[in-house]
Amino acid sequence: MSALPATMMCVEIKTPGGPEVLVPTQRPVPHPKPGELLIKVAASGVNRPDLAQRAGSYPPPPGASDLPGLEAAGTVAAIGAGVSGWSVGDAVCALTPGGSYAEYCTAPAPQCLPLPKGFDMLHAAALPENYFTVWHNLFERGRLAQGEAVLIHGGASGIGTTAIQLAKAFGATVFTTVRNREKAEAVTKLGADHAVIYKDNDWAAEVKKLSGGVDVVLDMVAGDYLPKNLQLLKQDGRCVVIALQGGATATISAGIVMVNRLTLTGSTLRPQSVASKGRMAQGLKEKVWPLLESGKIRPILYKTFPLKEAAAAHAELEHANHVGKVMLTV
Repeated sequence: MSALPATMMCVEIKTPGGPEVLVPTQRPVPHPKPGELLIKVAASGVNRPDLAQRAGSYPPPPGASDLPGLEAAGTVAAIGAGVSGWSVGDAVCALTPGGSYAEYCTAPAPQCLPLPKGFDMLHAAALPENYFTVWHNLFERGRLAQGEAVLIHGGASGIGTTAIQLAKAFGATVFTTVRNREKAEAVTKLGADHAVIYKDNDWAAEVKKLSGGVDVVLDMVAGDYLPKNLQLLKQDGRCVVIALQGGATATISAGIVMVNRLTLTGSTLRPQSVASKGRMAQGLKEKVWPLLESGKIRPILYKTFPLKEAAAAHAELEHANHVGKVMLTV
């Protein structure tokens, strides 16, 4: 640890509020606990949970850094007790429990992955939060299989662009909802078979007409979308809720769940155990990293800001004009 600086630049949340509450400051460099890596951060992704944390509605779990930031890429700067398989100087990308809006952050070793071959730090930093989320929810919980049809809401988001590409790579037919024609064109280029503009259409009727019904829905809206999602599912269909942009409550028919043998499930990623996230990491390394290395799929980057301009990055994400990821460079 002696070669490390004592302090680092980071961005903290001064008080819950809008983007302006994100303030650059100096803090001590963290030390890795047993089972952790310390990462010298080169780039970090900006994600909607960061916005929720900044607003005061998504507190970090016990023991996690209060700094925002759920993913990073960089180099291993120090290694905690009991960690094997990593050396100081190795390139790494990680799903972090928080704290990646900083020059240094820690992450549990099972949540760390080598960079896919050919990837730079910026593109590698765009992977963990979206790919862990999509892998767990679309494939582990949603059990999406080759030949099935899937509806992905928010197709132009970081999650959406990831889910579209992965679903296509694994042989599914992809329907998605987007905000406008520009986004529809962008997601079609990524592989979506049908992109429905939700502002212009009764999106549920349009998807039903195009698909006849789907096997899986990946839902980041919830609220009044939920009963419509259930109506769209075929027998034995699965609806996976991953965010609540349309609200946390809905009135649904238990009858349709019973008659069509539907599964309604969901998850949040951050509170899950290190062991659970380690399992996801291994699945990604085996099944998804080869697709990234071959160029069959790729993270889509929208705009990049320096770390000290994290407030501007948050404002950009809130404008919702993006296709893909908003990123920070350190």
